[in-house]
Amino acid sequence: MTSLTPAQRNKEPILAVLRTILPPAGTVLETNSGDGTHAVHFAAALAPLVWRPSDIDPRALDSLATKTSDNLMAPLRLDVTAPDWPLEYADAVVSANMIHIAPWAACEGLLTGAARILPAGGVLFLYGPFFIDGRPTAPSNHAFDASLKQRNPEWGIRNLDAIDTAAAARGLDRTELIDMPANNYSAVYRKRA
Repeated sequence: MTSLTPAQRNKEPILAVLRTILPPAGTVLETNSGDGTHAVHFAAALAPLVWRPSDIDPRALDSLATKTSDNLMAPLRLDVTAPDWPLEYADAVVSANMIHIAPWAACEGLLTGAARILPAGGVLFLYGPFFIDGRPTAPSNHAFDASLKQRNPEWGIRNLDAIDTAAAARGLDRTELIDMPANNYSAVYRKRA
């Protein structure tokens, strides 16, 4: 018996949130799409939204390229820290489980890029573990943070206050924080008018 990947386990809870925050039509840029589990599931469930998956890993891009459909577009190579992104506009940006397995510069790049391509009121959705008020939200998150930093000292669970401050400096305000399964949260930001 094979165990489910984190993306397979969390796709339904994330979809439930996305249904309430995304526009009924338009373009959604998904960062760090990986093997495409989320992209395929969300594109099918959220049509007519157009889903634009992206990743920096060539293997992920090759895998994603085989999964296109009517509203699941060909993947984009995206380095979120780059000053220019391959997409100039999106109605929403979705990023699940990225900022804790990347340097802080990737979080800042994600915020900067999202603020640049989103319209007023556009959504940036972040999913994953967070520290709130500098504290882990579960004992297991403390151990998870330590294991991430052991793998790479630039990685780690991010403090939501730091993300909020960095987002606000770029014209993005957190409007919702939703408790999710497995000690994760959905943080919803909207671009100011």
